[in-house]
Amino acid sequence: MRILRLLLSVTVALALVAGCSADRPEKAPVLQGELLGGGTYDPATHAGKIVVVNFWGSWCAPCRAEAADLNAAYEATKDSGVAFLGINIRDPNKDQAVAFVENFKVPYPSIYDPKSELALEFDVPPTGIPNTLVLGKDGRVVHTFRAVVGKDELLAQIKAAQGG
Repeated sequence: MRILRLLLSVTVALALVAGCSADRPEKAPVLQGELLGGGTYDPATHAGKIVVVNFWGSWCAPCRAEAADLNAAYEATKDSGVAFLGINIRDPNKDQAVAFVENFKVPYPSIYDPKSELALEFDVPPTGIPNTLVLGKDGRVVHTFRAVVGKDELLAQIKAAQGG
């Protein structure tokens, strides 16, 4: 009976410890890569800002569906310490990605990541886009949208990340 009670106590204690999580989410992987518009993305560009990261592909119908809402959210927040960064994945050539940016008038920069390396670092399945992350000012992921995101939902999460 004592052994059973001891085992039960240890099991409960381990379950409690395992169930505890840190108050802060993990720091996001470093964002770096070739920009669609030329040059290389410098993570220092957005240091200390809330950053909205959107994984997209020109071949992705849901990505096309959310483009206007992302653009509207960008316009609504660009002057309040919020940055947006697109990450184009799985497009076999840059021309398709550039055409998407031009057709949908995407106003923020995008990294060209044809092998989906950044997506994998962020645990975004290359076939599971669109995916949009909100990174806090400290570079930690504070919210993840694993489907099409609307302007209002995104703005609510940005506001929450701003402390509002």
